[in-house]
Amino acid sequence: MMTFLIAVLEWFVAAYFITQVGYLLLFSLAASLNKKPVFQQAKTLHRIRIIIPAYKEDSVILSTVYAVFQQTYPAELFDVVVVADSLAENTLNALKAMPIRLIEVAFEKSTKGKALQTAIAVTQNNPADIVVILDADNHMAENFLHMVNNAFAQGYKAAQGHRTAKRRNSSFALLDACAEEINNHIFRRGHVALGLPSALIGSGMAFDWKEFVRIISHIGETFGEDKEIEFQLARTRQKVAFLDGVYVYDEKAATKAVFSKQRSRWLAMQLEYFQEYFLEGWFQLLRGNVAFFNKSFQTCILPRVMLVAMLCLWTLISAILLPKFDLLNTVLLIALLVSLFLGIPRSWYNRELLGAFRQIPGAVAGIFKSTLQIGMARKSFFHTPHGENLS
Repeated sequence: MMTFLIAVLEWFVAAYFITQVGYLLLFSLAASLNKKPVFQQAKTLHRIRIIIPAYKEDSVILSTVYAVFQQTYPAELFDVVVVADSLAENTLNALKAMPIRLIEVAFEKSTKGKALQTAIAVTQNNPADIVVILDADNHMAENFLHMVNNAFAQGYKAAQGHRTAKRRNSSFALLDACAEEINNHIFRRGHVALGLPSALIGSGMAFDWKEFVRIISHIGETFGEDKEIEFQLARTRQKVAFLDGVYVYDEKAATKAVFSKQRSRWLAMQLEYFQEYFLEGWFQLLRGNVAFFNKSFQTCILPRVMLVAMLCLWTLISAILLPKFDLLNTVLLIALLVSLFLGIPRSWYNRELLGAFRQIPGAVAGIFKSTLQIGMARKSFFHTPHGENLS
C-alpha cells in the first residue's frame, strides 16, 4: 500500500510540473508568434481622470504628478486626483500648489482599494469617461493617454499599459524588471494572442468610468485589488486590452528584502483568491466562461522564480531517487527556461543580466523565509519603498 501511495505522489508531482510548465510555454510561444495589436487613431477624444493613491510616497509623488502634465493629450480633457495617505506637510503643500484634486485621508488600515473608493466617491458628481490608475512612482510615456483613448474608441472597457522598469540600477532591480517583462510576455501579450483578456498589474490600468464605479464597490479591504478587478471583469466576460509597447515606467525592488517581501505578499493574495475563486472557476468553465476559469487557474501557478527553483530541486531529487523521471524532468526544465527567456527583451542580454541571475538563489531563499510569515502578509499592508536614493 505504501509503495502505491508513493507512486501516486510521484506522478502527482510530475503532473503538477507538466501542467505549470505547459501553461507557461503555451502562452509564451503564442506571444512570440503573434503580431503586436494596433489600435487605430481615434476620431473622438474621451475625458480621462487619473487617480494616484499615494501612501508614504513623499520621495516620488511630486515628480510623478509633474510627469503627468507632460502628456500630449489635451490638458483640458484630463484631470488628476491624488489620494494622499500619510504624506508629510511640505509634500501636501507642494501638491496643493499644483492643478490637481488633492484628497487627504487617514485610514486605520490603508489599502489601495480604499483610496480608489474614496477618489470615486469624492468625484462621482463630476464623472469622466475613462479612469486611469497609477502608482505614486509611475511615469507614463508621453502618448499613453492617447493610446488608452484609441483602445477605448475600439470598444474596450478596460486596458493595461505596458509597465516596465524605470531604472535597472541594481542586480535585484534588474531581476525584478526581468520578472515583470516575463509576466508581460506570458500573461498579457500571450493571453491576448489567444483571445483571452490581458492580465492586470495594479497600475497603468484604464477602465470605463461606469464599469469601474460598479467594480470598485466590491473591492473590500483586500491588498490585491487588481486581481479582484480581474475576477469581476472576467465574470461579466469583459475583454481587457494590452497596450503593448505603450510604457508606464515603474520603480523596481532594489534589494533582496523588498523583492522577497513583495513576493510573500503576492503569495498571500494568491492563496486568498485560490480559496475564494478556484471552485467557482470550474462552474464558470461549464458555462463557457474560459476567461474566468483561466484567472482562477492562475491561482495555482507558482511565481516564476520559485517554479524554477522547485523544478531544479525536483530534478535533483529525481536523479538520485527516481531516475525514471530523468528525461521528463530534463524536457520540463528546458521548456520552462525557454518560456521564460522568450519574455526577456533581447537588448537586455548582457553581463548585467548574468549578475541579476546570480541573485536568484538569495531571492528564492528570501521568498521561502517570507512565506513562513504568509499569514501575517495576508493581514498587514507592506509598503514598497520608492525613491531616487534607492540602491
